[in-house]
Amino acid sequence: MILVASVKSELEAILANYRIKLNWITDNQPIPGSYWGEPEAGIIHNQLYIRKDTPLHSALHESCHYICMDDERRAALHTNTGGDYDEENAVCFLQIILSQQMTTIDGFSLCDDMDEWGYTFRLGSAKRWFEEDASDALAWLNKYEILDKQLSPTWKIRH
Repeated sequence: MILVASVKSELEAILANYRIKLNWITDNQPIPGSYWGEPEAGIIHNQLYIRKDTPLHSALHESCHYICMDDERRAALHTNTGGDYDEENAVCFLQIILSQQMTTIDGFSLCDDMDEWGYTFRLGSAKRWFEEDASDALAWLNKYEILDKQLSPTWKIRH
């Protein structure tokens, strides 16, 4: 399991592009805004709450919901990110793309963590879904100009 502590500076740099602020919580303290409970990440508006034992996939997932939701939901965001099926797929796709921006981890190692946590995908694994069955998620991210046609982040949030 990749923990946020192992990619701290890269995670901060990536999320700064979206004006998401990381808030580091002391060991064993409750994580504000955590929908799933500790050690999972919490989010309140543009504030992401994590501890050093928070899994990277959790921090990226909550952040990607922030990036993918509309302005109205983002303004009221507290703990439960909500969203529909299409947004959830886009969030999962985007979190894999953002993990690939990190030089300290392997490009698809996040997929193994997603599988271990219990994300479910039509083809049985995050990596297979991403490579073979996620054209709808990519189209959604292209529609809102979150990714460009080359699968690169535009560093824009949905409006």
